[in-house]
Amino acid sequence: MSRVPNPVRLVILYIGLALGRLGLIDPHRAKRTTELAWPRVVTGIARMSKNAVDVAMVGVAVGSAAIAGVGFAGPFWGLAFSIGGGIAGGTIALVSQRYGADAHESLGVAVRSSTLLVIIISLPVVVVFWTIPHELISLLSSNAEAIDLGAAYLQVVGLAVPLAGLNLVGSRVLVGADDSYIAMLIRAGGAIANIVINAVLIFGLGLGVVGAAMGTVLSNLLVTAAFAIGLSRGRLIGIGEFPVQIDPFGAYVDMETIRDLISIGLPVMGRNLVWTVAEFPMLRILDVFGQDVVAAFVIARRIWGIMNTPGWGFGLASSSLVGQSLGQSDEQTAEAYGRDIIRFSVSTYIVSAILIAIFAEQIVRLFVDSPTAPEIPIAVTLVYAACIAVILQGVSSGAAGPLDASGDTVVPFVSQGLGMGLSIVFAAIGAFTPIGLWGLYIAFVAETSVPAAINYWRFRSGKWKAISRGYRPDTAADDD
Repeated sequence: MSRVPNPVRLVILYIGLALGRLGLIDPHRAKRTTELAWPRVVTGIARMSKNAVDVAMVGVAVGSAAIAGVGFAGPFWGLAFSIGGGIAGGTIALVSQRYGADAHESLGVAVRSSTLLVIIISLPVVVVFWTIPHELISLLSSNAEAIDLGAAYLQVVGLAVPLAGLNLVGSRVLVGADDSYIAMLIRAGGAIANIVINAVLIFGLGLGVVGAAMGTVLSNLLVTAAFAIGLSRGRLIGIGEFPVQIDPFGAYVDMETIRDLISIGLPVMGRNLVWTVAEFPMLRILDVFGQDVVAAFVIARRIWGIMNTPGWGFGLASSSLVGQSLGQSDEQTAEAYGRDIIRFSVSTYIVSAILIAIFAEQIVRLFVDSPTAPEIPIAVTLVYAACIAVILQGVSSGAAGPLDASGDTVVPFVSQGLGMGLSIVFAAIGAFTPIGLWGLYIAFVAETSVPAAINYWRFRSGKWKAISRGYRPDTAADDD
């Protein structure tokens, strides 16, 4: 399938080539990183824009209580990405190393085992969300209207938890096999479909937050079907050939592979869970500030999600390229890719932050139904704080990529936990002392500065290269 020019690709490529001319990164590695990163960035923009549109649609259709309700449901829905993202973290590490070593049989085992683990872990979550959504949302707020709306959203959207996890695994399989373009087409297409379905259900049928949840379920089902058909057949109509073909009838239970997935994936899952779990006390603290601050924070986090999309691309590009080099036992090239991608990532985040800061107020106004809504000035200032914090996120996610590829996933998990813990402390100080909203502004920066420092230190230590030797396929080990 022809890969047409894309403005996101061109922007990232120009940044990389400019860094190359300055002698900061290798131009060849910049080009190869761009080809893997830009489709994932587009996917991130599409999916985060979808999340932002969800909030904007329910905000316009129902009001700020709906924004708050969806926000309170957010950390519960985030469990889907914590579970799926954890298993997928193990998937990309195993797939990229096996793809680099041309060990296709064990690659298929890794994919099938990942699929099984996602289903086993996520189904109990679906049951809990369906049976006690009201009780769960009540843990975070005393606002009756926001609780009712949040519970209605959570009950339905919970059906998509296994689907979202499987989609992450499918995406990581393709990225690990050096093809993020097809993953982008499928997942970004699902995000676009989600927006269209939501518009019909929310405004056309008047289903409000339930319509937003149904749109998420249906779009995730479409994406799951696309990955399943494409990976099992090795191609997908309208998309083209896949880089790998997975036999769906092969063995799903290989204890050594499952142990590797768990040992790599659990810290990744924990790292993802850090923000999800931290959102519970954070939203409870925000409830002290009042509904307007909750709505402003939810809006700012959705904008933050869009700003953070370069990390989606660079983190996964790093995991794939570093992992492939490690699979070939070329640790020097692996380190060179890791170093260059960190510099590349930070530079791209700076461009993203500047653009968002310039248009912050105009973007925030898209989420509300009144130009005088009280949450607007609060959200705008929170976005400015996020623009500072997101640059440090470039360091954090860029340095985490090589660690994930090598299987050294514990340190990023711990660093994220420390960062979120400090963020909650500052938010609480703001809620219960005279510094007020300044506590929230500082919390944004604290969330990213700690993992940035720790992850970069770990990358520079080089210990991750030694750890990777325990996860490489036998074919690579025999070459050592």
